[in-house]
Amino acid sequence: MLVPGYGGGSLADLPDALLAALGVGAPDPDPASSPGAADASDPSSLPGVAGGGPLVLEPADRVCLFLVDGLGAELLRAHAEAAPFLSGLAGRTLTAGFPATTVTSLCSLGTGLTPGEHGMLGLTLAVPGTGHLFNCLRWTLPDGLTMDPELWQPAPTVYQRATRAGLDAVYVAPAEFEGTGLTKAVYRGVRYVAADTVDERVARVHESMRQGAAHVTVYYGDLDAAGHMTGWGSEEWLRQLAIVDDMAQRLAEGLPPGSALYVTADHGMVNATEKIDAESVPELAEGVALLGGEARARHVYAEPGAGPDVLEAWRETLRGKAWVVSRREAVESGWFGPRVRDAWLGRIGDVVAVPYTDLAIIAPSRHRIEALFIGYHGSMTAAEQHVPLLQART
Repeated sequence: MLVPGYGGGSLADLPDALLAALGVGAPDPDPASSPGAADASDPSSLPGVAGGGPLVLEPADRVCLFLVDGLGAELLRAHAEAAPFLSGLAGRTLTAGFPATTVTSLCSLGTGLTPGEHGMLGLTLAVPGTGHLFNCLRWTLPDGLTMDPELWQPAPTVYQRATRAGLDAVYVAPAEFEGTGLTKAVYRGVRYVAADTVDERVARVHESMRQGAAHVTVYYGDLDAAGHMTGWGSEEWLRQLAIVDDMAQRLAEGLPPGSALYVTADHGMVNATEKIDAESVPELAEGVALLGGEARARHVYAEPGAGPDVLEAWRETLRGKAWVVSRREAVESGWFGPRVRDAWLGRIGDVVAVPYTDLAIIAPSRHRIEALFIGYHGSMTAAEQHVPLLQART
């Protein structure tokens, strides 16, 4: 059993450590992060939060963070031969936080806050009081409705702090992501540099790093896509891992003196060996108003008054396969971090179901493509939670 560690060893700790390495001090305390927040002060016997000392990185004049979607530490370790450059770098292991999914981790990296503080608590979340699910990755709502990124995720970003400190905060990523709701929610304050190919991304990073004091993030997402469609460890996944390894080496070799390259990821992955269709199993469908989250971290929103029955039915049906808890139990056990702001509580399911076997809880009519995946992530297993933090310096 592995659970998120929110204290010196999680993705939420990395942004402040990177800024500190660049000589930028800690932010002023956010008054909204303690008053009006539910504390994880009474953890039960459920998997809970782990702490640790502060994450400290060596000083540098310029920093590049290479963010590889889906590069789990356990996965990299299992195929070290396919990534000799990465496997030869010094580093440590961080935990992604819960759920181990892209939107949550990107927001932790973008704000330096835990999920319970920044509010991006899953892939698809209920918008309280509307009866609608919001897809935080695609930034979509039904019926043509829209969501203001600064209302859904109001916390200031580390890139805004970097800019105020005189650093060039740069994000290098495909053009298709520029100006999206997710980008506006988690990357506010960056200078967005569109670059579609690997060659373009490497070149844009090197150009940005040569211009002066810089905090540059570069994103690569095709490893995760390969894992979803063909499974981690597949031939296509290994081909993508080799591309990532080559890209990391090229990034490192072109750094100006006094620079540091850090390589990390947003989550790992497991290959599903069993799938349960939550829409077609009566015990899992009865009393459910909305089914959110994703296949390895389900937010289950009950119809009015049905919460206790839904919790009992999901627990019994998934016994031996998943942790199934109430909203209160998840919060008190620290799954989303030491605190969850009261304003975000309604985004969490009445029931939270998290497989610890290689089970995927699918919903084919609502998420047809996801139901066809081989690789999934979101849960609290080591393969999904552990991400590398690797370092190369000049």
